[in-house]
Amino acid sequence: MMLRSKGMIVSSLCAVVALSGCQTTKGGPSSGFFGSGKPSASATFISALQGGIVGRTGVELSDSDKQRALEAEYRALEGAGVGQPVVWSGRNVSGKVIAAAPYQVGSQNCRQYTHTLTVEGKETVARGSACRNDDGSWSPLG
Repeated sequence: MMLRSKGMIVSSLCAVVALSGCQTTKGGPSSGFFGSGKPSASATFISALQGGIVGRTGVELSDSDKQRALEAEYRALEGAGVGQPVVWSGRNVSGKVIAAAPYQVGSQNCRQYTHTLTVEGKETVARGSACRNDDGSWSPLG
């Protein structure tokens, strides 16, 4: 009987140890099960882009494609290396965002960037600049 109790205790301890690495972050960023470890941009940061430069192209995008495009713009501005493309694809459309070297405007970090959209083999290029706000969001210039 004592052996069975020890076995149950060992089993219980194994379960506790296995689950101890689990955590729940309600509303927190998620990188997915096999994600890159980079959190997706929050809706607040995306909305601060005010449609980004992709919104100025005149290209009609579905809501999900706009979201992908704006997330790519945010990622390029926030952390992509100079000249490193942030590529995205949607339904019948793809794009790449390339940010230039950061520069200062007063106390704000700013970057120029280019967003190239490809729809049915036709490329549309938009250029713009954005500056990083204290809360981590980016606001377009001009």
